Amino acid sequence: MNNKKIKLLQSAFLLLVLISCNSNQSSENNRIVIGIPADVQTFNTLFAFSYEESAITDLLYPGLLDFRWNDGKGELEAYPMIAKSWQWSADSSSLKFILRDDIKWSDGKNLTTDDVVFSYDLFSDPEVKSRLAGTFNYMFVDSMGQIDIQKTFVIISQNEFDINFPEKSFIDLNKVSIPVIPKHIFVGLNRNEISTSTINFSPVSCGPFKLKKWKKNQSIILEADSNSFLFNTAQTSEIIFKIIPDYTSRILQLKKGDIDLVELIKVEDIEDFKSLSNLSIFNNVGREYDYIGWNNIDPEEFSSGKVKPNKLFGNKNVRRALTIAINRKEILSEYLLNKGTLASTPVSPIFKSFFDENLKPYEYNPDEAKTILAGEGWKDVDKNGILENGKTEFRFTLYYPVGNPLREFASVVVKNNLQAIGIEVTLEKMEMGTFIDYLYERKLDSWMAGWGIPIPLELKPYWYSDPNIGVLNFACYGSSEADSVLNQLDSKIINEQKIILIRKFQTIIHQDEPVSFLYWTPNIIVYNHRIKNINITPYGVLAHCWEWILNE
Repeated sequence: MNNKKIKLLQSAFLLLVLISCNSNQSSENNRIVIGIPADVQTFNTLFAFSYEESAITDLLYPGLLDFRWNDGKGELEAYPMIAKSWQWSADSSSLKFILRDDIKWSDGKNLTTDDVVFSYDLFSDPEVKSRLAGTFNYMFVDSMGQIDIQKTFVIISQNEFDINFPEKSFIDLNKVSIPVIPKHIFVGLNRNEISTSTINFSPVSCGPFKLKKWKKNQSIILEADSNSFLFNTAQTSEIIFKIIPDYTSRILQLKKGDIDLVELIKVEDIEDFKSLSNLSIFNNVGREYDYIGWNNIDPEEFSSGKVKPNKLFGNKNVRRALTIAINRKEILSEYLLNKGTLASTPVSPIFKSFFDENLKPYEYNPDEAKTILAGEGWKDVDKNGILENGKTEFRFTLYYPVGNPLREFASVVVKNNLQAIGIEVTLEKMEMGTFIDYLYERKLDSWMAGWGIPIPLELKPYWYSDPNIGVLNFACYGSSEADSVLNQLDSKIINEQKIILIRKFQTIIHQDEPVSFLYWTPNIIVYNHRIKNINITPYGVLAHCWEWILNE
């Protein structure tokens, strides 16, 4: 072989190497890496119970409609997604959906109305035990909460169907719009075995991304699906969820540029990030609040089927005094560095139309707290430093789950504050699983925990007196006035009436103080500047992340 041919071959080889290197570099530069603390247990949207599972499956299985947060109004607005249009009947008793006709599953099959109706059936089936089970009461359902398909749906064509609703049902588009799953994949499975099926780890999807690779306890790689109706050529080619359980390791990798985005940054780390010019900081407040739960009824009597007021916490004035006796501002300033805000009711300030800014959080005032308690018969008659009412001394155990430094800090503040007014508090940590079981069984007298706020606003499961409806009403709060308002919110009303009712509900809760509302806690997000077109709202960090683009 002559020298000329050798040089040509060498040049060709070098060119191939350069192209390969540039291709790999381009691929690496066109991916976003997100640090998460825990792996997922499923890629099936039916069972996406954790935050990480929900965020990832939302990218695989879009809903009928798209929702975007309107910050000016403090509410969600509906836009087309799988459904290109929808229309209410004249009397609002039915809703017509017309689907796009260009949506394909990742295995090439068309998405049709059969998939949509099948999804409703599967989500509502009690045998499946999906994350939405029991939430379809606004439709025609049987005694077990499963949707009556024949009464509810009218399939007109492959791309058009109607949903019929019972008379006087309150219909929220956000509830109606569930994720759609492929019927041809799940129809042959036993429904009580779907949750454990291996098919949950090989998703056939139709979202902007599809699952490329899952390395258990290491990473989840989603790649852009070029056949998706949501695909756009500017979007990032891959989103990688890197599983890093250790918080310090996540922070170090974020600073080094190995990962691009991390949520739940500790407030004490904010100053360090401010000095790094390649990172942006966003404080998302208003989706979670911490509270101290006071069991309004006697848990021992409840276990035997009786309902009697709790001897310590059954009186609303006593509960209000407890809140007034706690220096919540100290916790905000000392631990949260004033990155959160005090809470007064379960309605978040993010809901600007509904939030009643005239209801101010109770101010810390131990002298006023003692006066209120004395008026209810709680006095230190025997001068032993502990208040008593008759033969009952004011002492109790405050439980909280392990693994939350904020609540550990706050519990000590609460203990010291209440001790200062004559109440003895014993602090006790509890393993999370046991803690949750005890809450559902209504076994605890008092506890410290937190709630995430659903969007759109949902109040009835948390505050309704009937435990079959108020399944999350762990404080066993009972108010006929509050129940009446919550029932009216479930009826067909115009938005102006809804605003009035939710503000009335806030007034009732503020007066009754069923729990001590502490503060709205911050979710601090830090992300790399190379991510452009990112729009973080209370609706979620990863919502519409297929619209993110990378700065080259």
